[in-house]
Amino acid sequence: MSNSTMLNTKTLAIIATHGFEQSELLDPKTELEARGAITHIISINGNETIRGWDEKDWGEEVKVDKQIEQANISDYDAVILPGGQMNPDILRTDPKVVNFIKSADQESQIKAIAAICHGPWLLAEANIIKGKKVTSYPSIKTDLKNAEANWQDYETVVDGKLITSRNPDDIPAFIEAISEKLLN
Repeated sequence: MSNSTMLNTKTLAIIATHGFEQSELLDPKTELEARGAITHIISINGNETIRGWDEKDWGEEVKVDKQIEQANISDYDAVILPGGQMNPDILRTDPKVVNFIKSADQESQIKAIAAICHGPWLLAEANIIKGKKVTSYPSIKTDLKNAEANWQDYETVVDGKLITSRNPDDIPAFIEAISEKLLN
């Protein structure tokens, strides 16, 4: 099977708002689409675009496909949660986002819930990491431990359908873990 058709029946929800870490949204989106997946950017702010954070300053705008209240969990095979400090901190205060993530954890057709960098804050807020192995950006390690997760310092940690990574340097391993989970 060619690399460009491996994921051709998979639809992925990428949940983000202003301040997402640009590489953590765009790199997985681009690579997973190159493998045949369909991605939907889902947001909360009612805007047609959201702006990324590119290391030290505002980055590119990305088109929003749906607002969270329009998204139906049964339309997706995976949920991806990019990091950055602002993006997950804003999203974790939105009950619709938290409920979407809780639903993803409970739905059997969801093969992966993937969070990178500060993205695992959302997993803690959804209360789905108790007793699970996870990783993250080091600054939220204590938050995840307080949510009773088993925090580990590896580029990517997979526990059931949860996939977590630490930072932009881990994006290639993060993408591979998502692809593997979707193909099984």
